[in-house]
Amino acid sequence: MLCDHCGDQEAVIHLTQIVNNEMTTFHLCEKCAAEKGLEPGVNVGNFPLTDFLAQMGKGSTAELAGSNGPCAFCGLRLEDFKKTGRLGCSHCYVTFEVHLRNLLRRLHGGTQHVGKVYLPPDPTQAEKHERLAGLRRKLDKAVASEDFERAASLRDEIRMLEAAK
Repeated sequence: MLCDHCGDQEAVIHLTQIVNNEMTTFHLCEKCAAEKGLEPGVNVGNFPLTDFLAQMGKGSTAELAGSNGPCAFCGLRLEDFKKTGRLGCSHCYVTFEVHLRNLLRRLHGGTQHVGKVYLPPDPTQAEKHERLAGLRRKLDKAVASEDFERAASLRDEIRMLEAAK
């Protein structure tokens, strides 16, 4: 099967995406997959989580110079994450971003979340504030990329959340 993007090379990556309950499958060669940010040489099945965690301490000194302290929100330390394989809160992703980047890339094939976000039926005030902050960031990006239809939708969603306070 040939690559859907370039049509020249043999497809080695088969990517299935589900967006708005519609499934799309892409068949990509190594070169086109790399251009899209996927790592074709990584086989997720060959890297257990414990191996990833053991390798987290390895890397350049510049990469490891990032946050070595505990998470300011929950107090989790990098050593604790390496032992348990669990982060303490959503803020840990930001605190330990430098250390998690390669781990997430190997596990998921990328470092950017594109899935759904769980919102409980009755979020607390802190969760509402965090949701509003995320929507405002998305609004800024939509305006910057001149996606005004999405920006209007986000603006309306922000207004609804603010009115619900």
